[in-house]
Amino acid sequence: MPTANNLVAAICLAFLGAIVAELVKPQLPEGFDPGYMTLVSAGVGMFVGWKIVGPKAVRAGPVNNGITGVIILVVVGLLVFGGYEMLQRAMKRYYTEPVEALEQIVAIGLEYGLYLAHPVVLVVLAVGGLISGFLIDYAYRRWG
Repeated sequence: MPTANNLVAAICLAFLGAIVAELVKPQLPEGFDPGYMTLVSAGVGMFVGWKIVGPKAVRAGPVNNGITGVIILVVVGLLVFGGYEMLQRAMKRYYTEPVEALEQIVAIGLEYGLYLAHPVVLVVLAVGGLISGFLIDYAYRRWG
């Protein structure tokens, strides 16, 4: 059901996902084409905010909700990008078995996760998660 806290959560995490994607782009290796990384990250943030973090505003405190949202955003984002890269490799017949390809989603996601270990990205994630949590809580208390 559409509520104000779902909408605010979707907007906040979409914005945070887009900012983090833009901060990660300079960390990527030379010649790496980020493609639609910003839009995909914003879409993942919107999905996570609307389906997971927004409805949790009823039960969770703002700090807990914001940090949980950031963690889920990062995990789902890494799985999405890992899955996309795995599909690209699978189309080039890089894998011999389907299970090997599925295992590589996590391995590629963890490899991409190293780009998030930059201090500026970590600070933006932490501060963005806290701000998002308080905005979601405010929307729940004001309009929920």
